Amino acid sequence: MDWKKEILSQVEKTYRCSFETAHLETTRKNDFLVRLSEILQKKADLILKQNQKDVRRCQKQNYSEAFIDRLLLTQERIRRMSSSLVNISNLEDPVGTIIRETIRPNGLLIKKIRVPIGVIAIIYESRPDVTIEATSLCIKSGNCVILRGGKEAVFSNLILVDCIKEALNLADINPEAVNFVKSGGRMGVRYMLSLNDFIDLIIPRGGESLIKTVVSLSTIPVIKHYKGVCHIYVDRDADIRMALNVCLNAKVQRPATCNAMETLLVHRDIAKTFLPEMAELFIKHRVEIRGCPETMKIISSAKPATERDWHEEYLDLIVSIRIVNSIEEAIGHINKYGTKHSDSIITSSNNSAEKFLREVDSACVYHNASTRFTDGGEFGFGAEIGISTDKIHARGPMALEELTTYKYMIYGNGQTRT
Repeated sequence: MDWKKEILSQVEKTYRCSFETAHLETTRKNDFLVRLSEILQKKADLILKQNQKDVRRCQKQNYSEAFIDRLLLTQERIRRMSSSLVNISNLEDPVGTIIRETIRPNGLLIKKIRVPIGVIAIIYESRPDVTIEATSLCIKSGNCVILRGGKEAVFSNLILVDCIKEALNLADINPEAVNFVKSGGRMGVRYMLSLNDFIDLIIPRGGESLIKTVVSLSTIPVIKHYKGVCHIYVDRDADIRMALNVCLNAKVQRPATCNAMETLLVHRDIAKTFLPEMAELFIKHRVEIRGCPETMKIISSAKPATERDWHEEYLDLIVSIRIVNSIEEAIGHINKYGTKHSDSIITSSNNSAEKFLREVDSACVYHNASTRFTDGGEFGFGAEIGISTDKIHARGPMALEELTTYKYMIYGNGQTRT
């Protein structure tokens, strides 16, 4: 099949390039990032024009508002992408960092050193900004990257990859360090997942079905960036004004993101005081409310929440609300229905906060703050390649260090083992 030959050719070129990319000087990697930042600004109008082709096509096919929001690029979003590239260029290069160094009784010096993973394939759907985020972090950490974006963003991704290739050339880096695979459809993705001789890691970013498919089919290690069923628990000792502001921000500031709040848990002792005001704010911002039976007694406009709602990542202006009897019940609900992403407690009790932070099994747990801060840029990482909901190797916002592995370098002077 022609598409198989095309994919294999691209992947092999990237693989061959990975050995030189792993040893690039930090100055050249940073030069690439700065040049790409400048190119994005210079070509912003052209990028937006191509992005609008994707947006109009998806609007005609009646994609949801949330989907369109993830797809859409604006001058401000391009400016933020450009700024993040400069931020990443200013971060310390993790490659070559000594993690640990020991001298054994026999005189052997053992150093544990950070090294690139190699070739990383990113399989993603509608967000073209992933093209820039993934590339910037992979190159800075000495990795090569295979990009497989969704068909819905093909025009946006192709122009962004052109910008990336131009910046690589200007920085005197082999442009094969980054390749965009667009052929083969779903069978092309399946084929990529079998190329374990050339690809070291798969990172899927997208909906639940995409991630489950990748995990079930891949012969290559996968780090999952699974859905975000994020919770905020308003404790009996919460500051009401703070709770209102934080919960509103977590739900409506950008509801189509994986770190937006989907379920609100409220302690029974504060529910009758807090929920009427919270409902008023939600309704003002066009948020649909789905509630447990106790919630429906307080919020007359609430629709009944089903068992499925507690599992649901809405990515939209919808929230499910449940009244609980204790912090233990709130923690139990989160550990049962959550996706180990991001969860928060609003409380003035330090004891309750510490209990919540210790016992909730999620990558990011917050006290008195919005879940929307789970983001590589907000954490000071410059950007992120995704939010890992796995526990092994990487967890939470995945940035430069998480895109490295390590090897041991052992120095001797003739030692032999007896």
